[in-house]
Amino acid sequence: MRFTFQKHEKLKSRKTIGALFSEGKGINKFPLRMIYLHIEGQESIKAGFSVPKRNFKLAVSRNRIKRLMREAYRLHKNKLKPNNGDNFALLFLYIGRKECDFSEIEKAMTVLLDKLPE
Repeated sequence: MRFTFQKHEKLKSRKTIGALFSEGKGINKFPLRMIYLHIEGQESIKAGFSVPKRNFKLAVSRNRIKRLMREAYRLHKNKLKPNNGDNFALLFLYIGRKECDFSEIEKAMTVLLDKLPE
């Protein structure tokens, strides 16, 4: 198992992101929210990460939180592979108002990835 987060695994399509917000389902585990959508014809699971500018004015803070979320996802994405070849688009939103440390983000990420339907 490779613990990498490569370019083809990143969620970048505006069309897919729009579909996530309009048709996707969400799961919360403080301080994260995961919005997911089953995508037909997609070759792999794609993930995106977002931190609201409303709660974190400084770009340094937003970038640090996104970096921590990407790292937690990278370490635990192997839990997604047994999904019978189903492909999802995932978007992780940070809903906390204060910065959390990596251990809290990692715990929330593992819970969210375990709750993803098969």
